[in-house]
Amino acid sequence: MLPKIVFVIASYLLGSVPTGLLLGKALGVDIRTYGSGNIGATNVYRALGRRVGVITLLGDCLKGLVPVLAARWYGLPDIWVAAVGLAAFLGHIYTVFLRFKGGKGVATALGVFLGSSPLAVLIALGVFALILGKWRYVSLASITAAAAMPLIVAVIDRRPLIIIMTLLIATLVIWKHRENIGRLKTGTEHRFKA
Repeated sequence: MLPKIVFVIASYLLGSVPTGLLLGKALGVDIRTYGSGNIGATNVYRALGRRVGVITLLGDCLKGLVPVLAARWYGLPDIWVAAVGLAAFLGHIYTVFLRFKGGKGVATALGVFLGSSPLAVLIALGVFALILGKWRYVSLASITAAAAMPLIVAVIDRRPLIIIMTLLIATLVIWKHRENIGRLKTGTEHRFKA
């Protein structure tokens, strides 16, 4: 039991590492003072450019992927894989290193989902790309892909505990985008510029 709890705690702490903030600080910028103030890849991309934005995306994704893959490699049952994935995700959106204020969790959720249900992620990425390509809103694409993910996992994997984890993460991703939803409704949301 103790190694499983250690996995969960370590996953939360890894998820809590604020990749975008650390990269910004390394460049002399506090990303929380730019754009939306979010520490995630989209705001980093807008404020610091493509290269730093992509590195942030990869770093945040790995925070979710590595713990889930480690839990699966260690042979933990689905309940613990789900707990590890949820812990990594919660670490990102409620990071202990920033007084429990973190990002919106899209990239970290992507990593968790890649580790737990990679085929479902391919389909959800298709949904994301379709929405982003048509309307050019990262937030709308993220919300739509998050909403689709539990349904996709339910159809493809049919593992109840992974479906529950996916549903919880997707719900939190959408909830963390509530300000974006408001801006989408009023037409003031920023469009993505490549």
